[in-house]
Amino acid sequence: MQLSLKPTSRLALLALLTLIGSAATTTASGADQPPPLPREFRAAWVATVANIDWPSKPGLSTEVQKREAIAILDRARDMNLNAIVLQIRTSADALYDSKLETWSAFLTGEQGKRPSPYYDPLQFWIEEAHQRGLQLHAWFNPFRARLQGVKYKESADHISKTRPDLTKEYGGFLWLDPGEPEAREHTLRVFMDVVKRYDVDGIHVDDYFYPYPIIDPANPKSNKELDFPDDASWKKYQDSGGKLERGDWRRDNMNQLIERIYQGIKAEKPSVLFGISPFGVPRPGQPKGVVGFDQYEKLYADTVLWLNKGWCDYFAPQLYWKIDAPGQPFRPLLNHWVQENKSKRHIWPGLTSSRIGNGERSYAPEELLGQVEIIRQTPGATGEIFFSMRSLMENKRDFSDSLKKGLYHEPALIPASPWLQLPAPGLPQGEAHAGKGKLELTVQAGPGAPPFLWAVSVRHGEHWTVSLHPATNGPLVVADDAKEPAAQVAVTAVSRAGDASDPVVLPISR
Repeated sequence: MQLSLKPTSRLALLALLTLIGSAATTTASGADQPPPLPREFRAAWVATVANIDWPSKPGLSTEVQKREAIAILDRARDMNLNAIVLQIRTSADALYDSKLETWSAFLTGEQGKRPSPYYDPLQFWIEEAHQRGLQLHAWFNPFRARLQGVKYKESADHISKTRPDLTKEYGGFLWLDPGEPEAREHTLRVFMDVVKRYDVDGIHVDDYFYPYPIIDPANPKSNKELDFPDDASWKKYQDSGGKLERGDWRRDNMNQLIERIYQGIKAEKPSVLFGISPFGVPRPGQPKGVVGFDQYEKLYADTVLWLNKGWCDYFAPQLYWKIDAPGQPFRPLLNHWVQENKSKRHIWPGLTSSRIGNGERSYAPEELLGQVEIIRQTPGATGEIFFSMRSLMENKRDFSDSLKKGLYHEPALIPASPWLQLPAPGLPQGEAHAGKGKLELTVQAGPGAPPFLWAVSVRHGEHWTVSLHPATNGPLVVADDAKEPAAQVAVTAVSRAGDASDPVVLPISR
C-alpha cells in the first residue's frame, strides 16, 4: 500500500496519520485470515549433573563454557525447538550466582569455586536463549545433596557442612531429609530466589523426591532395600502429635513442598510455568496391565494427586519405553496420564532420545518419531521433552535431521495456559517492504502484555509459511519469492506464556 497524498494543513496531516495507523493494524479476517499458528511444546533437557550435557567437563574456561552453551542453543533453534530445560541445581549446589548455596563442582571442578573470569551462567543462558526466541526453564533437584561416587569434596559453605543435621547419608548419596521442615523451607527459598532474581520462563523438578531405593550394600545377596534414615525427623513428627503412618507422612512432606512451590511462583510471577517430570508409571496396574516401579510407595511421590490438584502448569511423565513395550506400553500410559489430568494442565511427556544407537537397548529413530506422532494424535497432549540435548547434538542415526525435516519442519509456539488468565499482547503495528527476494518488516508493539515473539505468516499464492522472531525493535527479514512475490503478510504478537494477539495484516510496499 502506498499513499501519495500531500497534506497542506495540520488537519489533513492528522487524517493521514490516522489512515496509516488504521492500515497498519487491520486484523485479518475471511480470506485474509492466515491458518492457525502451529502450537507444540518442543524442548530438551540440558543435564549438568556429571557433565552429561553441559559443560562437557568441569573446570573449562568461561569462554569455552559460553561457546558450548551457544552451540546448544543454536542447535535448538535450528531444530525448531522452542524451550530448553537447564539443570541449575544438582546436589544442593548452584550453577548460578546464589547466596543460598555454593557453586557446583560440575561447573568449575571444585565445589565453592566461582567461574573465572566471572560470569553468571544462568543469566548468560537466559539472555542467549531469549535472543533466539527460546524459553529457558530452570531445572532443580529438590533434595539430593551429593551424587554417588563423585570425587570432589564438599566445600565449607555446602549445607552438609553448615547444617549437617538436615542431611542424611544413603548408600553413597547425600540427601536433604524431606521430613525436616527446615530442609523443605531451604529448598523452597532456593526455588523462589531464582524466580525473583532471574527472568526464567519456567521452574522444573524431575523424579528425584525421596531417593530411589538401593539394596543394602552390607548384604547385597539379601535383595533387601535400605530404608531412608529419617528416624530422627519421624520421631519429631510423632512427638509433635502427628498421626499419619510413616509412608503417608513422607508423601505429605512432598505434597506440602510441591503445593508451596506452585503457590509461591504464582504469587511472585504468574507467567512463570511450574513443571514436574515424574517417573512414567503412575503406579503398577495404572493403567491395567502396566507393571514396574511404584513411585508412590518408593519415592513417596503422589504424582497423580499433584496433577489432579493442579499444583503445576505442565506434567512431563518420563515415558522412556518403546511403543510396544509389554509392561509399559507407550500409548496406554500416555492416555492414562491424560485421563488423570482433571485440572487440564499441559501434558508434555519426556522421550528418551539418548537411547538411539546405544547398544543392546538401542532405539531406532523411527521409535521416537512414532512417539511424537502418537502424542500429536492424543487429545490433551501437546508436546514433548527429549532427554537429553547431547543426543540431539550428536544427531545419532540422523535423528535430529529427520525430526527437523519432518515433524519439526516448521516452527511452533508453546501452547498457551488459559488457567493463568494472563493478558495477551495488543495488536502490533507495522509495514512490510518487498525487494530483492526478501521482505523487510518494521513492527511495533501495541498496548497490552509485552510481546516475546513476532509470528510472521506470509502467503505466496495459496500457500502460507510461518516464521518466528524475537520481538526486538529492529527490522525483521523474511525470505520472499522473486518469481511469486508475497501476496499477504500478517504478524501476530506472542507473549512469553504463549498468549497471542489476533493476526494483523501489514501493508506491503514494493
